[in-house]
Amino acid sequence: MKPDSIPSVICTVDVVLLTLEQATLQVALVRREREPFAQALALPGGYIHAQDDVDAQASAVRVLRDKAGLESPYLEQLATFTGAVRDPRGWSVAVAYCALVPASLLAQAGGRVEMVPVDALPPLPFDHRQIIDAAVLRVRSKSQYSSLPVHLCAEPFTLPQLQAVYEAVLGEPVNKVSFRRKMDELDMLEPLVGALQTGGAHRPAQLYRVRPVYRRTLSLSARGL
Repeated sequence: MKPDSIPSVICTVDVVLLTLEQATLQVALVRREREPFAQALALPGGYIHAQDDVDAQASAVRVLRDKAGLESPYLEQLATFTGAVRDPRGWSVAVAYCALVPASLLAQAGGRVEMVPVDALPPLPFDHRQIIDAAVLRVRSKSQYSSLPVHLCAEPFTLPQLQAVYEAVLGEPVNKVSFRRKMDELDMLEPLVGALQTGGAHRPAQLYRVRPVYRRTLSLSARGL
């Protein structure tokens, strides 16, 4: 087959941006500006710009910035989705990424995204429902043994607040003693000297932040919460 007769392949990136709002895991969706599926809610996505993007992750960073007005501190490649029927325009490859941000960062989006609970998704175009399901499964699985949920927590925070984030992601209670032992094993937190959260019926609680190395990397040194 001559090169000029080989059908072209569509190559894009899609970003699953997750956050926690009201103790519910939510995903950012945007309105598509053009066909196919114009005006439908969909994941932030777009073509890879071979002339500008050094790699697929650079494409994902650009797409997230251009479509959602955000730069996520945490961005991880999720999976590649391919096929002849996933896009009505033709045979396509989509490199999907998962981004995690605290809810407070969404103010930077300036209303360009619509946050939807992952358990109450509307009909979505392409295979975006499958991509979101894969991202949620990845996040919940990694949350059982890593520091991943900390990327959903705005600093500073108390240990009970961080435990609540883990529980919201996992969808189940976490034993307090086991959780605190796991935080010690991961060694990802550092107390803010002299910083306490006061007010309410409970005694003042120590405030923490994440050690800088854990803001972009995962701790995989221990398993199970």
